[in-house]
Order: sequence, then C-alpha cells, then structure tokens
Amino acid sequence: MFDWLKVLLFPVENPTVTHSIVALMLAIGTGVFIGRLKLGKITFGVSAVMFTGLFLGHLGYRIEGGILDFVRDFGLILFVYGIGLQVGPSFFSSFRNEGLKFNILAVSSVLFGGVIAIILFKLTGLKIEDLVGIMSGSVTNTPGLGAAKNTIEEIKNSFPDRMFNDPAIGYAITYPLGVFGIIGTIIVTKLLLKIKPEEEMKKFRKAKIAMELPLVHQKMRVTNPELVGKTLHQTLKTFGRDIVVSRLKHSGSVAVKSPTLDTELQDRDVLMLVGQEKDVNDFTALVGRPSTDLFIESESDIRRKNIFVTNAKVIHKNLSELDLFNTYDLKVTRVFRAGREILPRPSLELFYGDKIRVIGSEEAIKEVEKLIGNSEKKLLEPDFLSLFGGLFLGVILGSIPIAIPSLPVPIKLGFAAGPLIVALLISRYGGISFIHSYINTGAIYFMKDFGICLFFAAVGIHAGDGFYDNFVQYNGWMWLLYGSAITFIPLIAMVIVGRFFMKINFLQLAGIMSGSYTDPAALSFSTNFLDSDIPIQSYAQVYPLVTIFRIFVASLLILIFS
Repeated sequence: MFDWLKVLLFPVENPTVTHSIVALMLAIGTGVFIGRLKLGKITFGVSAVMFTGLFLGHLGYRIEGGILDFVRDFGLILFVYGIGLQVGPSFFSSFRNEGLKFNILAVSSVLFGGVIAIILFKLTGLKIEDLVGIMSGSVTNTPGLGAAKNTIEEIKNSFPDRMFNDPAIGYAITYPLGVFGIIGTIIVTKLLLKIKPEEEMKKFRKAKIAMELPLVHQKMRVTNPELVGKTLHQTLKTFGRDIVVSRLKHSGSVAVKSPTLDTELQDRDVLMLVGQEKDVNDFTALVGRPSTDLFIESESDIRRKNIFVTNAKVIHKNLSELDLFNTYDLKVTRVFRAGREILPRPSLELFYGDKIRVIGSEEAIKEVEKLIGNSEKKLLEPDFLSLFGGLFLGVILGSIPIAIPSLPVPIKLGFAAGPLIVALLISRYGGISFIHSYINTGAIYFMKDFGICLFFAAVGIHAGDGFYDNFVQYNGWMWLLYGSAITFIPLIAMVIVGRFFMKINFLQLAGIMSGSYTDPAALSFSTNFLDSDIPIQSYAQVYPLVTIFRIFVASLLILIFS
C-alpha cells in the first residue's frame, strides 16, 4: 500500500528530479535541526547540513548530475552575494580605521596556508586538487572549494583527456577538523594568555571612543560676545569643522525654529547641535556654554521625523541638489545607512533604503515625504529585478577569462568571487542603474542561509558517495594530519603576531580568526564563549577580502601545479 512512499523516501541508484529534491530536503531539514543542538557552548548552525549530507550520501542517497551542478553553483552564488551586500558598507569604511591592519593579518594567514599546501604538495606526492580540497576543508572555506571545482571544469573543457580527483573528498574529510580546530584554538589561547573578557571589553571601548566617535546632539547657549551679531555661516566657518545646528531659540522666547546660514546669533540664544562628540564640545566651548533649556526640545512649532528614501527620482542625488532647506524650510540632521550614522554634508549622495532624519514644520515634512518616498512597505517587498540583475552581473564578471602567461587556461573569478565583488561594489556605491544595494535584513539572512544550505547539501551528498571507501583508500588519517598543519600553524602565527606585535584586542582577534577561516560556527561559538558581539564586527571586516584571496589561492594552485 505504501510502496510509493518507500520508493520516494529511500535511496535509489538512478535518481529522478523528485528523488533529488527529496534528498536535498532531507539533508537540509535534518542538518538545520542538528545544527540547532548545543554541544556545550558550541552550535554548528547550517554547517551541520554538510555532515548530514555526507551521512545521507554514505547511505546511498543521490542527486541527478545536472541538478547537483545547478544546486551547488546557485547556492554558492546566493551565499556570497548575500555576504557582499551585508558586509560591504562596513568593509570599505573599516579601511579608514583599523580594518587595514586586520585585513593584512587575515590575508597573510591565507597566503601562509597556501605556502603550507605547496610544501605538502612537494613532500607528499598528493595531487594538487586533493590538497586544495584538504586546504579548503581545513579552513572551512566553501567558496574556495567552489572555485577549485570551477577551475577543474575549465581545464577539462580545454583538455578533455585530463583526469582529476574530486577536491570535495578532501574537503569533506578535513572540514570537521577546521571547525573544531578554530574553536579549540580560541579556547586554548584564552587560557594560556589568561584573557579576561570583561577587561578586554573595557579596553575595546576606550580604544573605540578614542578612534571613532558617534554622532551626538547637545544643547548650548551663546555667551561669547565676539560672536554675537555674526551669522551662523560666519561662526561655522570660523570653527572649521562639520557641525549641524538643527534648532535655535532666542532668549526669553519659546518659539523654536530651524535656523538658516544667514541667521544672526544673539546673546543667550540656545542652539541644538548635532555632530561628533569632540566637535560638539569644542564648538560649545568656542561659542558659549552647555544649556539645560527644555523649550528648545519642544515639538510645538517644528517636528522631527525619519523618512526612508524609496523614490527612484531622488536616488543618487546629493543633498545639495535636493536643497530641502530652501525649498521646504526643512533641515536634514542625520542620515542612517547600513547601521551607520552619517553627518548630512551637502555632497552626501542618497542611496535607496537610506533613512534621513529631518526637522521642520508638519506641512513641510509631508511634502518632503512625497518627494523622498518613505514607503516602508516597498522596502519590505523584495525587489527581484534588482536582486537578479546583481546576480546576473556577478555571473558575467565571474565568467570573464583573464589570460595569464604560462597558465594552461585563462583564470576566472568564478561563481564565488564574481558575485561577491559585484555585491561589494553595489553596496559601496549604492547601486548601478536599477540595481541597488538595499535588501532588508531578514531577506539577506534568508538568501545567505538558503544558499549555503543548498551548497552544503549538494557537496555533502556527492562527497558522501563512497566516503568511507575514499577515507580508507586515500588514508584519511594522513589527510587529517596534513589538514592539521594547514589549520593550526597559521592560527598560532596569527595569535602571536596579532596579540604581541599588533596589540589587537583578543575579542577582535577571535573574530579575525573566525573570519580568516570563514567559519560561522566558530564565530557563533566565540560570541557565546566570550560573551560579546565584538568578534562579529572584526569578522565582517576581514571576511570579503579573505574570501576573495582564498578563491584566488585555490584557483591558482590548481592552475599552476595541475
């Protein structure tokens, strides 16, 4: 009676489309469930899909060849594109602070791992594709594996008689080592270095305050007789730094207005300032003193509101082009973009999804809402034209052949680096034509996790086919030993250099270690183990460049030594 169900759910030798879908859903569903289980403070998250895929492949589950290639590549594209959109803004801005130092350390560990792989290639006699698979698994780098497989396919297309081993075998054998290796290194170094997370947090906050001040608002009263009678423009020019005066109230009056640049300052005027804390304090000291006046915060005459940029007509226009103050008697005091607060300079270009804070009359705000858009519903709806336009550009960029002398075939960025670079550039510049960088946070997380689940399931099921036999055939214990060298030697060097020479905060160093090995499981562990979200910030700062370098290293090793 239930023979049809048995045929549907149990492994078959020649899978149909339906059987392939069932195998994928089983791997993803059981993997996500297992990934939520806690082993102490460790959770594997979606990386557990890789292990369930291996197990199902070992039991005999299969995916039809064409479907396997499509699911693996499409999942990888979705994953790296989502990563690029998510970390792009903070990635570029971080280079103005400590991001350059972090990325030098992280990229050096990538190159060091590549050198170790070359040494093992010379000493062990293993084929380079096996070592690239071992290297990718040892550092839990999925895009590197994808790049290696794409490069092998390109070589096969040019040289059909060439035979290659599947790097996914080495990847599958050493992947657990990579996950536990980073986690173990974080635990051991914390104990050996006698790290106290509370003290590291205090040091981090002090360094952050000294390096990057957030925007603040502060009230002040004009008391400097030398500036009384001067216009606001003259006063700001004398000060010489970026400050926004959002409100002004004359002494003895309760009327609050948004001042123009030609407004003359009067004795005991109260001003509301917006800017970085040091600039605000210095301006206050120059012009007068702090004020406790409450009337300037009144909403009786002017209103404050956040407006979302959703109208295509204002996207990529500067604030000076919109000229909201002269046109609508309305002042922009802050712009919020990708979790950052930006001071609204006249040259600031608006991106789709930006949130601008304005001050003015209720009537003016309503008019500006019509101009700017302010459609939260529109932001919640996925813009598939923009999304798939970006993915399309990423695939094109990844498919461009780059001829390098002495290499057998042109190198390509592939489905890993191409979409990642496009996403980074789109997020940096706000978009290209109708393609924009804004996708709401929930959609980005869904795209990333869905993509990596598809990739892990496809790779795991494929590698699980004969996994035990391959482990025995290829002497898996020796491969784990080789993988240990690639896992631990760069990690130990990173801790020594980062902690003792670069003087990097350990909370940030834990994020760099996880980001250098592109390991979300290690990142999740470090945030719980250290009881801090700081590792997430440094993880995001190094992830994009590390991913690009791991992709290039994997591809170049195949091309040079195959």
